[in-house]
Amino acid sequence: MRAVRDNFITFSLLCGLTFGISAAADIPPPIEYPDHSKLLIVRDAAGNEKPVTTKQDWATRVGHIRTNMQIVMGRLPDDSRRVPLDVETVSEDRTEKYVRRKVRFTPEPNDRVPAWLLIPIDLQADSKAPAMLCLHQTTGIGKDEPAGLGGLKSLHYAHELAERGFICIVPDYPSFGEYPYDFKKEGAHYASGSMKAVWNNIRAVDLLESLPQVDKQRIGVIGHSLGGHNALFTAVFDERLKALVTSCGFTPFHDYYGGKLAGWTSDRYMPRIRDVYGNNADRVPFDFYEILTALAPRGVYSNSPLHDDNFDVGGVRKAFQKASEVYSLFDAKSQLKLVTPDAPHDFPEPQRHEAYQWLQETLK
Repeated sequence: MRAVRDNFITFSLLCGLTFGISAAADIPPPIEYPDHSKLLIVRDAAGNEKPVTTKQDWATRVGHIRTNMQIVMGRLPDDSRRVPLDVETVSEDRTEKYVRRKVRFTPEPNDRVPAWLLIPIDLQADSKAPAMLCLHQTTGIGKDEPAGLGGLKSLHYAHELAERGFICIVPDYPSFGEYPYDFKKEGAHYASGSMKAVWNNIRAVDLLESLPQVDKQRIGVIGHSLGGHNALFTAVFDERLKALVTSCGFTPFHDYYGGKLAGWTSDRYMPRIRDVYGNNADRVPFDFYEILTALAPRGVYSNSPLHDDNFDVGGVRKAFQKASEVYSLFDAKSQLKLVTPDAPHDFPEPQRHEAYQWLQETLK
């Protein structure tokens, strides 16, 4: 694990990153990649290609991936939006193994995000604990489901992780739970709900880092469905997230309902896929092959059931096979873990518990 972490630090320096991504400058011109599954190449503005053979080559390609994501999602806010979090505790109760605290924090001016903060009771005063950003699926109760307060028991992963000693933050996605949000009014300065959620999640990681009990080098992210791709998007832009668990979270665009992309185009997601790219998978300037691989050499665990009716497992397998080529640059192929249970769009108990064990090993 130390060798992989050293590779990660080297790669971060190549990218000029220490935490998150600053978007203070204008988004650079996009570099087009006609085949997003062709990962081991890097192009210049004239379309000239060269093979990716070094970490520096891949750092350049990752910059292109982030740019092309922002062309669709809108610009990542710059640090002028990073106002004081002003964390407010609304209520608090205790379970047998952790304190469950309802909080609100300020991600940017004129906004407040409701969240659960789960803190294990038995933390040693002089020790640091790993922490997880836990992101919910598409459900009206939002953050309550991962926190174990309703919904599907199979998606109570924040509750189960807190019982295993992880400090967990569980924010509401805009427009769910206790977070009413009109993407055309409050969110008018965002091009997509996806980027708004990414920014809120980055600020939630800021909150975790502010806690004295949190080991800043051991922070990960987990999510199912909406939370599964929300986790991927956030981790691309925030390298403080050292390990990622995505459950039923993605498949390449051509494998999503045979390339019918309307499901990605609501205000909660990326309307430009419809308005600019005509719901045409050939025209969207990024794809999940690149998103998955942009995380290299960090650990990625994907629960991708055989009978997921949203995210085709065949596409996920193709993406992992392609990603392994880039992970080999970092001697980190073992950091990619794909499980394909005989199940529907769900996070079955054996795979959840395996994911928790994987997180404990990966975030050592």
